[in-house]
Parts: sequence; structure tokens; C-alpha cells
Amino acid sequence: MRSDRVLPAGTWNIAQEIDYVLIDFDRRHRRRIVLTTEGGAEILLDLPQTVRLRDGDGLPVENGIVRVRAKPEPLLEIHAHEDDELVRIAWHLGNRHLPVQLLGDRIRIRADHVIAEMVEGLGGHVEEIEAPFDPEPGAYAAGGGGHHHHHDHDHD
Repeated sequence: MRSDRVLPAGTWNIAQEIDYVLIDFDRRHRRRIVLTTEGGAEILLDLPQTVRLRDGDGLPVENGIVRVRAKPEPLLEIHAHEDDELVRIAWHLGNRHLPVQLLGDRIRIRADHVIAEMVEGLGGHVEEIEAPFDPEPGAYAAGGGGHHHHHDHDHD
């Protein structure tokens, strides 16, 4: 099977789903890759440019659509008692350029014991979970029109 385009989640008819691929975060930013569906079939994803596959996207193939599912992975779910504490924690995570998934009153990041200690030191609470990871794409993900992110702040 071969797919040369991605149908964003919510834009395709679920009745057309013939199979699905379970992909972790690192493998969902692709242009060309061979994926194996849960049913055991191989699908060549062959796109004109690199895209970030999201949970629920569809890969149209000759006989239907293969759904993209985000594979659960070890994460830390962070929360705080006060909104301002969570905002401060989010700032520190962003300052380290970590991928983060924002869930309103919670933040998810990849499991990292050093970052967990930092979060707890900032007054946050950390729970180890296993869940799909779908972080924010970032301000420059849409192309940025040639704008480059230059900075000289210290990351220590």
C-alpha cells in the first residue's frame, strides 16, 4: 500500500478505515517511511514534504484509509495547586525547549527524572503515566516565512 497525502483528523469518514498504524511521537514527523499496520500490512508513506502526523489523521490508500494512532509512551503528567505555579513551570519547560503537551490544568512531557525533580522544586506535582504524546507544534512549525529563532539565553 502507498499513501501520498494526509487527511487531518476529523476530515475523513471513519467508515472508510481499513486498519491503523500505532506510531510514537518521534516517528510521527515524516516525509517518507514504511509503516506496518496493526493488521500486518506495510504502507509506504511518500509525501511531497515533511509533515507532523497527529492522532486521528488518515492515510488514504487504494482500498480505504489507514488511521494514525499515537502510541502510548512513558510520560510525566504535571499539575500544580495554583495556576500561576503551573504557568511558571511551563515557562521553565519552554526555556529548556522541551516538547510539551498542554491539557488545560495539566502538562505532559516525556519521562525525565531530572526534569521531574525540577518541577517538584518549583512546587509542581508529577505523576508517571503511559499515554499517547501529542505536544504543541511550536510557534515556528508552520514554516515561519524564513524567520529564524535566535537567542542567547543560558540553558543551564
